[in-house]
Amino acid sequence: MSYRQAETYLLGTINETVSRRLPYRLERMKAFMRELGDPQNVYPTVHIGGTSGKGSTSTMVATVLQSSGKRVGLHTKPHLRSMTERARVDGVPVDEERFAELLDSMMPAIDRVAKAHGRPTYYETLLALAFKHFAEEHVDVAVIEVGLGGRLDGTNVIVPRVAAITSVGYDHMDVLGDALEDIAAEKAGIAKPGVPLVVAVDDAAARSVVIENANAAHAPVTLVDDAATVDVHPSARFGQHFTITTAQGRYDLAVPVLGEFQRRNAMTAVLALERIGDDLRPSVENVERGFANLAIAGRMETFPGHPAVIFDIAHNAEKAQHLVMSLRESFPDRHVTYVVAIGQSKDAGEILRALASLPSNFIFTTFATAGRAATKPQRLASIAETIGAWGRAVADPIEALTIARRNAGPDDIVVVTGSTFIVAELRAWWLENVGDARPSRT
Repeated sequence: MSYRQAETYLLGTINETVSRRLPYRLERMKAFMRELGDPQNVYPTVHIGGTSGKGSTSTMVATVLQSSGKRVGLHTKPHLRSMTERARVDGVPVDEERFAELLDSMMPAIDRVAKAHGRPTYYETLLALAFKHFAEEHVDVAVIEVGLGGRLDGTNVIVPRVAAITSVGYDHMDVLGDALEDIAAEKAGIAKPGVPLVVAVDDAAARSVVIENANAAHAPVTLVDDAATVDVHPSARFGQHFTITTAQGRYDLAVPVLGEFQRRNAMTAVLALERIGDDLRPSVENVERGFANLAIAGRMETFPGHPAVIFDIAHNAEKAQHLVMSLRESFPDRHVTYVVAIGQSKDAGEILRALASLPSNFIFTTFATAGRAATKPQRLASIAETIGAWGRAVADPIEALTIARRNAGPDDIVVVTGSTFIVAELRAWWLENVGDARPSRT
């Protein structure tokens, strides 16, 4: 099997989605892993869930563990450019040839599982491939981001050293439920007996549900707001400079990423690392070194210029609110031109309402990704009008970004946001044609 054949096979499974009418199948994932020899049990793991922030927090934990000399697997979703990014070891995606070899070796297990439980989905297959890759690469630890929810997510086959829930917000309501408390209960499903659970949920009702479920599962809970404080310092060189203080340490962090929400993610990551076990717990110096080397693609990723260009994934209202907070903090009083595409399954109105709270205008576009449907740009423009925002529709994404840069003032900010797919598409084009591969850290 070649990489292109592997890619074609996986894309053919992408529409096998889940809903409350067709529940996702943790039983199938467990059976799948048994057929593969349960590779996820070979190494220690860290489990990170939440509506927003779980990918960044996972990357923080993995980067710090790597800085302490550990061989670290990292599974996050979605990927930006290639499926191979779903299985990274020490920050390096699995090689395409190796990816194809892994999938080819998994096909007999896929066939056996399909007969008893139905064919594993796109997500389940990529996750299983990551688990298998990490085992065969003999990682010391793997950091695993929850895909959707938690209780029935495919990642919930692991029994981690420590788990964390970064936030609870309205997303994937067709699967997780319409009420925030229902969503919180699904997220809390990653709690397991004796496994420390770090909770950064700020909504009081959702947090209470998470704590209640964790207590029922006999998982010891650490609340970020009770266990850590953060002090922000002026910074001229790095994205931000702040100190996190816990009962176990004081960490002076110079971090090359922007955004108040990233400070909260950092607090969550630090508390999880303190609870990972003595054999894996990094020193204060390793934590500080890891954060200094942090790179998170597509999260407030800023490229200097006149205007500056920022790539930030904000595919739900909570992420859009975090983006707005970060722009207010890092670029006060600057006008924003958004280049936006939003998936059909998302609440475009709430996302645009959050983004429009800044002095701004919009250019609405689309994306071309197999199996994924975008809201039509003209529809987004109509939604914007209903909330008093202004925007134009430009179907071609590259043209949309070009127009945004051309029309923006030299001190304005152009922000590519919305769906992961539009951020990935335009970020790849930018790096290949315009920008330096190293984003600004000022």
